[in-house]
Amino acid sequence: MWVRGRRAARPPGRRYIAWPALAMMTVGSVGYLGSAPAMSVVGLASVFLYVLPAIVFLVPVSLVAAELASGWPGGVYNWVREGVSAPMGLLAVWCEFAQTIFYYPALLAFVGATLAYVIAPHLASDGVYTAAIIIILFWGGVLLSSRGLGLVAALSSSGTLVGTLVPGAILVALGIAYLLQGHHSAAPMTTHQILPPWTGLASVVLIVNSFFTYAGIEVNAVHVDELRNPGREFPKSIFLAMGLVLAVFILPTLAIAWVVPSHQISFTAGVMQAFNSLLAHFGLAFATPLIAIALAVGALAGMMAWLDGPSEGLLRIGREQGFLPPYFQRVNRKGVEVRILSAQGVVITVIALLYAFVPDVSRDYWIFVAMATQVYLIMYVLMFVAAVRLRRSQPNRARGYRAPLLGLLCVVGTASSLLAFLIGFVSPSQFGHSNPLVYASLILAGILAIGVLPPFLLHRFRKPAWKSTDPGAAPPL
Repeated sequence: MWVRGRRAARPPGRRYIAWPALAMMTVGSVGYLGSAPAMSVVGLASVFLYVLPAIVFLVPVSLVAAELASGWPGGVYNWVREGVSAPMGLLAVWCEFAQTIFYYPALLAFVGATLAYVIAPHLASDGVYTAAIIIILFWGGVLLSSRGLGLVAALSSSGTLVGTLVPGAILVALGIAYLLQGHHSAAPMTTHQILPPWTGLASVVLIVNSFFTYAGIEVNAVHVDELRNPGREFPKSIFLAMGLVLAVFILPTLAIAWVVPSHQISFTAGVMQAFNSLLAHFGLAFATPLIAIALAVGALAGMMAWLDGPSEGLLRIGREQGFLPPYFQRVNRKGVEVRILSAQGVVITVIALLYAFVPDVSRDYWIFVAMATQVYLIMYVLMFVAAVRLRRSQPNRARGYRAPLLGLLCVVGTASSLLAFLIGFVSPSQFGHSNPLVYASLILAGILAIGVLPPFLLHRFRKPAWKSTDPGAAPPL
């Protein structure tokens, strides 16, 4: 509860998350290096494809989420429920949760390709190996997450530093040293390459990758009440995360483009391709396995941060509004919603098995990225609409932070989200010739089956008995 901008009394002895740790959890949620290879194929133009979405999407999302979180604790469901309606709140929080069903296979495919450089590099393109890695690591993550929030915060914060920020800095430093030795960049770095060549929408579809990599900067808003002073500390954590995320994306992406020809870049193994080449060039090939392990740790730290946030938000509204059957409302002794995570794991296991039966791991990676982005953008549109309506309907509500020019931010954020959503149905030109109708139908089927249909059914068939009489306490297993 918020009273005239002050924090409500907290129980004595309660443990809190420090705002820098929450910022690192946020960076871990969105800032893993696995997104860099897909953008590096366009070379210097990747800077434009990062910066434009940062201006029209990342900044609006960050500022709007900071205001909403400091005035309406509880995450995206509370924001959309207060600003629009409870059913739309369900759709929003479900989209935030459901997009991870596509996100985890893509992220863990990157982990698998990275770890292949410790075992045998040729495994990076092996579908059976990739499927096995996805299944084993996801269920291992569920096991760790079941130990509680304290462990998740510690792993996410330290893992992001060790596995994302440090390797990213090393990659950039090696790339700069390579160029200073007089070697030519594999991708031209002249003013003519600042903008991507225009050959239709297919030539700029990779911009959707930027929306996907930025998506999630608000995901840990569900933990805003775990901060000592949410009104001040959450915006600070968001702004710190924004700066780190931009640095993490742009510089390593360029470093990959400097040393790996675009036609050879793998969407899943591109980071290790660059490291392998640079470390061998400088006589440091022995460090390749260490880098691979560090990168895998960084990606897994991001997964740990994601595992806790969206599922906890879904659990909360499942209890408060009776959207979830009682079976899925139960938690373990640590208060973790393991039954929701397990059900999610079953679906992800089925998706992971698809890697074992298809020849192109990179293509599968992109399709899952596109589906995750499309589902997530639905949530962002609802969030922007809710923010505008709440500013008008509850202007005097105590907020720890007020976003400047909120209306403009929401208009720009909504327009960019809708445009990215439409572009996402186009197959990237980097895939060569493919049937556009088949590709668009595949993306649409994924959005409807996992992103839209489940919340409709949950709302349509919910029963009064599903609503908890004590929303603040989930029944234990």
